[in-house]
Amino acid sequence: MWDSETESVGGGRDYCNGGGGGGALSSTTKPRVETDGFEQRGQSWYVATDIPSDLSVQIQDVGFHLHKYPLLSRSGKMNRVIYESREIELNKVALDDLPGGPEAFELAAKFCYGVAVDLSATNISGLRCAAEYLEMTEDLEEGNLIFKTEAFLSYVVLSSWRDSIVVLKSCEKLSPWAENLQIVRRCSESIAWKACANPKGIKWQYTGRPARSVSSPKWNEMKDSSPSRNGTPVPADWWFEDVSILRIDHFVRVITAIKVKGMRYELIGAAITHYANKWLPNLAKDGDGGGGDSGGGGYSGGGGDSWQKGGGLHMIIAAGNNKDESFLPAAMQAKDQRMIVESLISIIPPQRDCVSCSFLLRLLKAANMSKVAPALVTELEKRVGMQLEQAALADLLIPCYSKSEGLMYDVDLVQRLLEHFLVQEQTEGSSPSRQSFSEMKMYDGAQRGVNLSAKLRVARLLDGYLTEVSRDRNLSLTKFQVLAEALPESSRSCHDGLYRAVDSYLKAHPTLTEHERKRLCRVMDCQKLSIDACMHAAQNERLPLRIVVQVLFSEQVKISNAIANTSLKEDGESHYQPLVSNRKTLLEGTPQSFQEGWASAKKDINTLKFELESVKAKYSELQNDMETLQRQFDKITKVKQTTTSSGSAWSSGWKKLSKLTKVAETNDVGSHVANADVIKKAPRRWRNSIS
Repeated sequence: MWDSETESVGGGRDYCNGGGGGGALSSTTKPRVETDGFEQRGQSWYVATDIPSDLSVQIQDVGFHLHKYPLLSRSGKMNRVIYESREIELNKVALDDLPGGPEAFELAAKFCYGVAVDLSATNISGLRCAAEYLEMTEDLEEGNLIFKTEAFLSYVVLSSWRDSIVVLKSCEKLSPWAENLQIVRRCSESIAWKACANPKGIKWQYTGRPARSVSSPKWNEMKDSSPSRNGTPVPADWWFEDVSILRIDHFVRVITAIKVKGMRYELIGAAITHYANKWLPNLAKDGDGGGGDSGGGGYSGGGGDSWQKGGGLHMIIAAGNNKDESFLPAAMQAKDQRMIVESLISIIPPQRDCVSCSFLLRLLKAANMSKVAPALVTELEKRVGMQLEQAALADLLIPCYSKSEGLMYDVDLVQRLLEHFLVQEQTEGSSPSRQSFSEMKMYDGAQRGVNLSAKLRVARLLDGYLTEVSRDRNLSLTKFQVLAEALPESSRSCHDGLYRAVDSYLKAHPTLTEHERKRLCRVMDCQKLSIDACMHAAQNERLPLRIVVQVLFSEQVKISNAIANTSLKEDGESHYQPLVSNRKTLLEGTPQSFQEGWASAKKDINTLKFELESVKAKYSELQNDMETLQRQFDKITKVKQTTTSSGSAWSSGWKKLSKLTKVAETNDVGSHVANADVIKKAPRRWRNSIS
């Protein structure tokens, strides 16, 4: 079934009910005018017969000298034109609006005369539209041209991958006839079905991504290299190059049909990227993969005339040899480019990572350049905001195309992108609604980490962008400040990048007043500067004095903390590693003039470190001496207190003792006198013996 492209060229199927083989087409009835064929003389065609012509048909700048009867017997259009004319003997007819032009009418005229016509993918669409225009229906003759061209389309073209591509490409000049006859829809559906097929089951020929160093192979060589014969695995993007030769409206039809079939959105996004890189000038980045080089190998980007030179199926393979480069995308008009950009924006899948953020930003740049509809630009900006953390600084530097502002880069655009990013972050943070408590807790933790990581990347990106745009002398202080404060404070763990941007802005705007410089420096937090940045800021004459004082105070606090934590030096490498990495990151993103200044600051840092060590040693000695002196002083104080307290106690004690002695003596004298009287008065008791 899938080898039908060979049958459409050579032979194997008969759609002519007795005339010719395969692609040959002829009338089934015997014509009244015997002829051996047509002859071309200059810009006119003549029938090779002895009967003089009685009808002249003019198609654009080509004339056909024919006979009335063969045409009238098969064409309802010619019947009406001739018999409904007011002229009695009408012998000249002009059909400038005939679809397919002189080529299609030549084939239709040959069919009317019974001359065999070779059908192919390159002429079938034009001949089908011409047959419809000439009303060559079954009412006039059985097996008329409409029936036979329709059979060839249905049974040969739509069963072949490359025939469908060729026919769809040839429909570009046949609007609206090809649309009304459903040729575009049927070819798009056929291409979509085959593109969504399992790559392992593909047995038909395709172009793929051609190698640049190898010339385009011939038809027979391609037949031998069929993926079904040599066992070569078919990549998932095998259909990108074939589809990319289509005009944008037909490409949109094919991608829409592929979406309906359920293809993975990553592949659809990759196909859109491939098409954009091929057809939009300056969109493809240097070093991109296939598709970025327009016109190289395989399909050459496809001009309308180039498809008529090689003929049919062979043209798909040999198109890379075409020397005519007048149809390259670089010569495309602005209107066509705007239509391509608008169409690509409208068909990008809604999923987050279907295309890269770099591609979206380049497409946004092309949209602004082409003045695309504002609604589509807003939609594209939202898509960029969804994955802004994946962006690169080079892609974010989009020129400002508004001449009124006079800016180098579109700062307002980046401001809108940041707003979309923050809205997306808030939406994702509040998305889970129906989950268990444990699941909610796990989700919150993971989501918080992802959001923080994304904000940190966007903050670094924004700091780099501010450093670049700060060199623009037309950038106002308000715009710079608003853009610098667009992200929340938690997005930046270190303000070194922001300091570089502020210093670069001060350098490019030396006429700022003291108040404006203070206002500018409010966007950064001196406590979040690294030691290297603090050293540079302390010597920066462009900063306001108040900011320098804050930097010095912050530096002193950090040095004090470093001295207090010197006991952790044994764990040292892990503790001091972040400072080293921050310094490297700071120097890599610093302009050359900054690096020269910071190189001298490095020496000052080493000197300060040595001085700090010496100060620390002196401080330790002084502390030891102080402790010794304190101990000696405490001893002396204690001795004096002991001496003083002991003397006073003895004196008071002696006084008390003297008083007690006198009292005791008085008491003793009184007691002796009383005792004497008692002794005198008391009678003597004698001891009586028993014996």
